Amino acid sequence: MDNQPQQQQQINIKIDDATLKGTYANAMGISHSKEEFVLDFMNIYPWQRAGVVTSRVITSPGHVKRIFKALEENIKKYEAKFGKIEIAAGPSANEIGFKTA
Repeated sequence: MDNQPQQQQQINIKIDDATLKGTYANAMGISHSKEEFVLDFMNIYPWQRAGVVTSRVITSPGHVKRIFKALEENIKKYEAKFGKIEIAAGPSANEIGFKTA
């Protein structure tokens, strides 16, 4: 086996203007199967009793775990710099019309 350290490759990422603008979401739904996780980002409008999915990300279980760890690390960095993030109280599922099992 070759014990030489591997060199990091530079990857150029392109982003179109519409994606660059970003999409706001105030809620997220998660579903999964053995092979994939589905993350639905959405805007919920309780006063209209309506909502819309603004973005859907489908990824592997291994990658979603890396996303989770990256978010966890960045939250720690954010809180070290700006202070503790308080979890915002949101409406309950019944208040926005979801049925709970």
